[in-house]
Amino acid sequence: MTRISEKFKRLKSLHQKALITYVTAGDPTLAFTEKLIYELERSGADIIELGVPFSDPLADGPTIQASHMRALKNDVSVASVIELVKKVRAKTNIPIILMLSFNLVFHYGTQKFVSDSLDAGVDGVIPPDLSHDEATSFVNEAKGLDTIFLVAPTSTDERIQDIVKDSTGFVYLVSLTGITGEGRGLPEDIKNNVSRIKRYTGKPVAVGFGISTPAQVKEICNLADGAIVGSAIVKVIEQNIGKVGALRKVGTFVEKLKSGTVCQKSPV
Repeated sequence: MTRISEKFKRLKSLHQKALITYVTAGDPTLAFTEKLIYELERSGADIIELGVPFSDPLADGPTIQASHMRALKNDVSVASVIELVKKVRAKTNIPIILMLSFNLVFHYGTQKFVSDSLDAGVDGVIPPDLSHDEATSFVNEAKGLDTIFLVAPTSTDERIQDIVKDSTGFVYLVSLTGITGEGRGLPEDIKNNVSRIKRYTGKPVAVGFGISTPAQVKEICNLADGAIVGSAIVKVIEQNIGKVGALRKVGTFVEKLKSGTVCQKSPV
């Protein structure tokens, strides 16, 4: 059982859901990201997504795009992010997922990427621009890494079945069409879309895109197995770059988000 699967199993036994936090590696520096990983864990994050900066990130709104640009100015690369994970593994066992363009994996070398990631202690990978129709070879090469694919709210039942078959760790339901961002509100069809996915798999389902408040985390966690928050956290980082207490500001925000993950009814 992988660290990600173990985390969901443990949370279920505690009648909690997963808070999955996204931050861009190297924003504003890799040294800050290292400290941030420890702070996120202390503040209640259950799983951490590290975004690997890319010049043309798919589906990311302006907040995350800006964070990628800040990181790229420091020459943050796939190799340096993997090395960061290897470094933090000496101090933390929290599940860590790399979210990155498959173009970066391809240019790094798929086999080398998988080997280096496993050696460093990476637990999973989310390649948002890898068409599931073209993902079979990557899934086969990525043995040992959880491969997490996105289900769009417009996906047909047939496509959902295909995606959940190859997804491991959890299934990532995109709550709304369009780009990431905070303050957009949650669509009314989330409950139905979670139910559609669970019709075909017993794997955990986590929901991301547009989730930015404790109330929204609570709403999602009454429907699914976890909530993914990205842009809202990245915005707190952006607002506090260079300020004293920046890490604690992020931690305090994450603590509030985590308060929404306690089940109000029997876990799904």
